[in-house]
Amino acid sequence: MVMKMKRLLSLFTVLCLPVAAEEAAFVSSRTLSMDTANKLVMAAAHHCTKKGYQVSVAVTDRSGNLLAFIKNPLAGSHTIDVAILKAKTAASFQTPTLEMMQGFDRLRDAPNVLLIGGGVPVKLGGHMYGAVGVSGAPRKKVTGDMDHECGQQGIEAVREALEFAQ
Repeated sequence: MVMKMKRLLSLFTVLCLPVAAEEAAFVSSRTLSMDTANKLVMAAAHHCTKKGYQVSVAVTDRSGNLLAFIKNPLAGSHTIDVAILKAKTAASFQTPTLEMMQGFDRLRDAPNVLLIGGGVPVKLGGHMYGAVGVSGAPRKKVTGDMDHECGQQGIEAVREALEFAQ
């Protein structure tokens, strides 16, 4: 009887240990500061402006919540919602929307998902910070390719600050 109790106790201990050790009481993540998000939108917008494009630029946190936004006064009003939605999509899937234009057809009708190039996740040093979305630049080869380029330039403007952050 004692031997049977010891086996049951051992089995119980083995089964319960992994569960207790798997989940922490909280999780932590990084997000862009207000200054960094604003620097990113301005750098992306300036890159597009230098090329003669009137765009809107949005930056979101990793959950797709808006952190910063700028609209060129000459950009179309539709670019506001499109830039925000591109950033939300890139943040949600942690994938550039330019890469999602093919192979993600099942998501075409999903709410709050826009599969057009111009959404770029801000992933640096193994951390996912959020995403940038740009709307309004003309395409060179595929829809959203120049928006993507402007977003990427915005990320480059904050890369060093994020990579060397404590």
